[in-house]
Amino acid sequence: MPRLVAHLDMDAFYASVELLRYPELRGRAVVIGGGSDRQPKTRADGTREFFSLRDYVGRGVVTTSTYEARKLGVFSAMGMMKSAQLAPDAILLPVDFDEYRKYSRLFKAAVREIAPVVEDRGIDEIYVELGDIPGALDDGGRAIGAVLKRAVHERTGLTCSIGITPNKLLSKLASELDKPDGLTLLGIDDVPARIWPLAARKVNGIGPKAAAKLSALGIETIGDIAAADPAFLLAHFGKSFGAWLHEASHGRDEREVVTWSEPKSISRETTFGRDLHAVHDRAELGAIFTELCEHLAGDLARKSYAAKTIGIKLRFDDFRIATRDLTLAAHTLDAREIRRAAGACLKRVDLTPRLRLIGVRAGALARLADLVAPLAPHPTEATPATAHEPVGEYSLPLFDDAS
Repeated sequence: MPRLVAHLDMDAFYASVELLRYPELRGRAVVIGGGSDRQPKTRADGTREFFSLRDYVGRGVVTTSTYEARKLGVFSAMGMMKSAQLAPDAILLPVDFDEYRKYSRLFKAAVREIAPVVEDRGIDEIYVELGDIPGALDDGGRAIGAVLKRAVHERTGLTCSIGITPNKLLSKLASELDKPDGLTLLGIDDVPARIWPLAARKVNGIGPKAAAKLSALGIETIGDIAAADPAFLLAHFGKSFGAWLHEASHGRDEREVVTWSEPKSISRETTFGRDLHAVHDRAELGAIFTELCEHLAGDLARKSYAAKTIGIKLRFDDFRIATRDLTLAAHTLDAREIRRAAGACLKRVDLTPRLRLIGVRAGALARLADLVAPLAPHPTEATPATAHEPVGEYSLPLFDDAS
C-alpha cells in the first residue's frame, strides 16, 4: 500500500510564540536568547520598552530568530556578539521554555485529534503517518495537509510548514522548501528537480564531518551523491554509511513513523554570561550547579524515570570540553543524591581554568513502573563532593558542600 508521511515543522517556533505575547514586534528583526534580565519593561503609558541587540554584552548564543533577522544573517547557534554586529537594531528577548513547551503540547494535541500516529521529534517538529487517514491518498495529501495546518493555527495562533511525501527523509526535506507557512507535496519522480539541487548537508543524517568529506571529494549537492558510483561511496564512507548515502540521495527511506521510544538520557546545562572560576565564583557556581541538579530531578519525576548514571559536562574558556560520569548503586531521582553524584564527578576534573558552561546528565534510565523496589536515596560508589576536596594534584573548592 502506498505510504504517505508528513513532516510538520513550526515556523521560527520560539520567536513566533514571543510575537503572540508582543504583537507590536511583528515584521521586525527579533532575536531570542537573552537572559531574564532582558525582560521588556512596561512604561507608565502602557507601552513596552525592549532591549536591542546592540546593547548585549556576554558570551550567549542565539536560540532562534525571526525571519526578518535571518535575512540579516542572524541564525540559531550564532554568537550573540557577532549577531549584534550584523543586526544591531534587532530586538533581544529572553527565552521562556515553559511557554514554548505549552504551545508545543497544544499543536501536537491538535494534530493527534486528526491523525493519531505521530512521532515526536522535538519541541517544534513531528512526523505524521497519513496513509491510514480516509481519503488522504486521493490527492497526495494536499487536503489533509491543509486541515492539519488550519488545526494548528486555530489551536495556537501559529503557522507551520508541512512536507508530505512517501517517506520521512523526503518529508523532512520538503517541509523546508516553502517556509514559512508552506505545504509541499513531493513524489519520488520530483526528486531530481526539487531535491537533487539541494546542498548535501540538507539531508538529515549528513553531519558537518560527512559534508566536509563529501565536499573534499567534489560532492556538493544531493544530486552529486546520486550521480556518484555506489562503489565509490562505499570505498570512501564504508559499507553501511556509503550504501545509505546512495539510497538517501535517490529519496529512498523505509523507516516507520515511531510513536514512542525510550529516552537514553535527560540533561540540563547552562552557558554563563561571563567565564566563572571554581575559586573566585564559588558561591555563584554552587547555586547554579545545585539548581541544575534540582531541575534534572524534576525532569525525571515529570517523565516518570529514575537514573543509575549521573554525569557532568564542562566547557572551559578555551572551549575544551570535559565529561565525567558515575554509576550509582541503584536508580534514583532524588535531587540531593544527584547533586552528590555530580559533585563526585567534579572531583575528577582539573577546575583551574575558567568555565563557560556546566551541565548535568542522567543516564541508564529506567521507568518508575519497571522498578520493583520503592525509590529512595542510595549511596554512590564514590564519596560525596565536599569543599576543598582534592582534584587530582589540585585542591579547589567544589562550588559548595552538597552533604
